Amino acid sequence: MEEMEEELKCPVCGSFYREPILLPCSHNLCQACARNILVQTPEAESPRSRRASGSGASDYDYLDLDKMSLYSEADSGYGSYGGFASAPTTPSQKSPNGVRVFPPAVPPPAAHLSPALAPVPRNSCITCPQCHRSLVLDDRGLRGFPKNRVLEGVIDRYQQSKAAALKCQLCEKAPKEATVMCEQCDVFYCDPCRLRCHPPRGPLAKHRLVPPAQGRVSRRLSPRKVSTCTDHELENLSMYCVQCKVPVCYQCLEEGKHSSHEVKALGAMWKLHKSQLSQALNGLSDRAKEAKEFLVQLRNMVQQIQENSVEFEACLVAQCDALIDALNRRKAQLLARVNKEHEHKLKVVRDQISHCTVKLRQTTGLMEYCLEVIKENDPSGFLQISDALIRRVHLTEDQWGKGTLTPRMTTDFDLSLDNSPLLQSIHQLDFVQMKVPATPILQLEECCTHNSSATLSWKQPPLSTVPAEGYILELDDGSGGQFREVYVGKETMCTVDGLHFNSTYNARIKAFNKTGVSQYSKTLVLQTSEDTDSEEQTLPFPVPLERLPLRRRSPFSSTLNLQRSLLGRSHFDFRSSPHQPSLHSSLQSLNAPGCNFETQSTPYSQLVDIKKLLAAAWFAFDPGSAHSDIIFSNDNLTVTCSSYDDRVVLGKTGFSKGVHYWELTVDRYDNHPDPAFGVARIDVMKDVMLGKDDKAWAMYVDNNRSWFMHHNSHTNRTEGGITKEATVGVLLDLNRKTLTFFINDEQQGPIAFENMEGLLFPAVSLNRNVQVTLHTGLPVPDFYSSRASIA
Repeated sequence: MEEMEEELKCPVCGSFYREPILLPCSHNLCQACARNILVQTPEAESPRSRRASGSGASDYDYLDLDKMSLYSEADSGYGSYGGFASAPTTPSQKSPNGVRVFPPAVPPPAAHLSPALAPVPRNSCITCPQCHRSLVLDDRGLRGFPKNRVLEGVIDRYQQSKAAALKCQLCEKAPKEATVMCEQCDVFYCDPCRLRCHPPRGPLAKHRLVPPAQGRVSRRLSPRKVSTCTDHELENLSMYCVQCKVPVCYQCLEEGKHSSHEVKALGAMWKLHKSQLSQALNGLSDRAKEAKEFLVQLRNMVQQIQENSVEFEACLVAQCDALIDALNRRKAQLLARVNKEHEHKLKVVRDQISHCTVKLRQTTGLMEYCLEVIKENDPSGFLQISDALIRRVHLTEDQWGKGTLTPRMTTDFDLSLDNSPLLQSIHQLDFVQMKVPATPILQLEECCTHNSSATLSWKQPPLSTVPAEGYILELDDGSGGQFREVYVGKETMCTVDGLHFNSTYNARIKAFNKTGVSQYSKTLVLQTSEDTDSEEQTLPFPVPLERLPLRRRSPFSSTLNLQRSLLGRSHFDFRSSPHQPSLHSSLQSLNAPGCNFETQSTPYSQLVDIKKLLAAAWFAFDPGSAHSDIIFSNDNLTVTCSSYDDRVVLGKTGFSKGVHYWELTVDRYDNHPDPAFGVARIDVMKDVMLGKDDKAWAMYVDNNRSWFMHHNSHTNRTEGGITKEATVGVLLDLNRKTLTFFINDEQQGPIAFENMEGLLFPAVSLNRNVQVTLHTGLPVPDFYSSRASIA
């Protein structure tokens, strides 16, 4: 019962509901709290003015004039009524639950009037503090909302179960604790008073004695009051409108708005909905049982991780002690690494325990609340909330879906220290000839460029007698940074794609075998082209067609072309390598963790023709880095999602220099979702809206307006949204370090973000209500090109 308490508290005042009213969105509010968050709206938007103008609006029209931001206090507020110059500017306060509450716009009602009878300001609207949907009140004010009697009954029973023990009603001095209650006499008895005043013989023998708690509940269950219609207060609710999903009276069927709707008997629908809620609870109960078992499993994993960690550390210390004193510093580093892995595993498992515990508590609370609702004997009151409860139960059950009850971490440590090769190498040390491979030679005559790729070729020296088992090709980042491995293997030719335009790269190669690694070759300097329209550029020596080069993707952005320094020639230059060979080399692939790096853009100090710096890159979405709920089609150019939650997908190509423009066409747009478009780091969070963390810069947009978002900060709300077949353009100018957005070829708001640096990937977040198609290789909008060339 204690876990159900959250379901029984008002989101505004944080206390148990007092005279709760049921909003059309199926959420509840205290009647007094509802009055506190009323906001007066302009005359032009009142129901009376809309009816006068001939619009067929209902009594509670949801306002779509201003879709408030759900994430930023600076850009939105509960109870606000944006879109008008006359929006209230009264400072808001916060309730204990963190909900914004605006003071009443008019003086408070007289003390002798109840909140329901007190006058409501004309043209008032109310915003639900839970789903943030706004609606305008009609002439009835708050009396137009039905009272949630089922919720009142559940709260009464909950509070009574928390109250002190009942006392005997017949004790003369110090009343003792009651042990039974007579349902016929309606009196609580302790054992001595029951034997004295209510002996089990004669006519009293037929009386039914029950426990005090049960008797207290039965005392509260007085004959059920007949519910009356909110539109016709003298009529009783007798039928159920299937289309509107509300109980109705006879007069509503004769002359009201339900006259042409399908109706069914109130009692039959009451039983049907109770049955549906019970069936839904059965599935949720199974999930809760699995969650409890899963929590036991997670807690056992903590103990196993502790034991495995101790065992692994002992083994690691024993191995490290066998090494010479020179390895002691390395041993300490390895221990620190194990401890870090240990803490990481524990943190992951404990976080999952905490997460599942919270979800299980919420699930259990919802189950207990639903069970209490099922006990209600008020059909109309039950039917007012049954649909919402059924939806919540199904939604909660879906939240326990795939992956939720699967451990995110194993108990084993995937680390192993193999010191036998090193010990063997120490024992074999002797004054003999070095047997490492000779330094490879780059074959300048077979190196060439073609469109967006550069091919490098090398060979062993002619007189070398020591075979090489493989080669390591390294390339710097184009800005004079550290070298990175781009290829490790046995081939003697490699093609590297996706380098920056107008950049200078340094390449080098070394060979390796079981004994060790060779010295680096001379460094080859590559100057990439400025223009993507350059013809194929090769050295005078053609590459034999029978040699098929191995192609490797580069960690850098855009494409690579080698710049002509002379007619018909690409600029190559040899530079002696200052690097010396080491005893051991870590042969790791480019995609290993920790190998990501970014380039730094250099500001331009003179006028530059922007078209010469433009890299019209062609790319698609990347299934490898996308969230598992993303659905790909059309050669990975079209994406949608299988989830109702926002999921992130990145482009295959990252950018760190130049000006880049791409567009996305909205193929499908249902139920007014908020897709987000922009750029992100490779390690951006994939299971939340783009821009929620500090790894993404985005514009999220609905059918009416848009916001810019970075690190969960919302700025620059701009009117104008998207529909089906709309086009969203993204312009990333890394020369000026800016990010700009377009909708249907018109710039949306000001420049969205500045100081954009590092390696950035095109990114989109969407849910199952949206499908978009990517268009790349596009020129920059004409007006931006003209403005940039003048700046």
